[in-house]
Amino acid sequence: MSETTTPIGPRSTVIDGVTLQLAHPVELPIEWVGRIELRLQLRAAWLVLSDEDTPLTPRLTGKPGVGKTTLAYAVAHELGREVYLMQATMDTRPEDLIVTPVIADENKLRYVASPVVTAMIRGGVCVLDEGNRMSEKSWASLAPLLDQRRYVESLVAGIRIYAHRDFRLVATMNEDASTFDLPEYIHSRLQPQILIDFPEAEEEQLIMQRVLPFAPEQVVAYVVAFLQRAHAADERYTVRDGINVARYALKTRAMAEESRRAVPSLDDAVADSITMILGAEALRYLRVQD
Repeated sequence: MSETTTPIGPRSTVIDGVTLQLAHPVELPIEWVGRIELRLQLRAAWLVLSDEDTPLTPRLTGKPGVGKTTLAYAVAHELGREVYLMQATMDTRPEDLIVTPVIADENKLRYVASPVVTAMIRGGVCVLDEGNRMSEKSWASLAPLLDQRRYVESLVAGIRIYAHRDFRLVATMNEDASTFDLPEYIHSRLQPQILIDFPEAEEEQLIMQRVLPFAPEQVVAYVVAFLQRAHAADERYTVRDGINVARYALKTRAMAEESRRAVPSLDDAVADSITMILGAEALRYLRVQD
């Protein structure tokens, strides 16, 4: 490494004479439930076998809401690393991914490190969320980081930043139409691909019970059955949608009780919630319980 890095505080560091303000890690009350093989696949990608080896940069693919970010966060947490989230959009610029100059007090420039660069410096994990929404120009700025070079260059700050040995990166990518195709030189660097599909009924029920411990068992079972029928028809409804359906149904019942109005049955509350959240066409997958 050619640059000189000097920590000057928990959230600042100096690289080749340039002070960088660092981002803050995220703390989320989430955990990965079920499908141990997916956790092992991600951990294997990040494993380093020797001093000459480097970690891989996997991409997690699947429909929105299947738990890609949750999986990445959970595995990073298992490894005891700080976790940084970087939300990619079509407007994400190269400087957004590396270092952004901002005007500070007395009209002086201050350089702010992105979550990617902060994780690089501190040896944390960065989750680049919805990476295939970014343009090729933005991906190009990360190309040296995704191979054995493991550095990025900030043109605005005039410095090169090398990644800590413990730094890990993972990109999540949604399977939908509002995304860019990855350029081949990036595609080949984001390996392996780990596909996250819809969970089985037992896992889906366990997830909902873990997230909604206050939900009656009847509601959870009803919503899981709805989701499983939708999955079989290759609909895009996910467990996240199911959680929102159950939450809104329970909230509408609680509001009716609070306002001393007629409380809808659980079946009716769930049906109304599905209509509000997913649209009336989703009711075709709802089977009224006996």
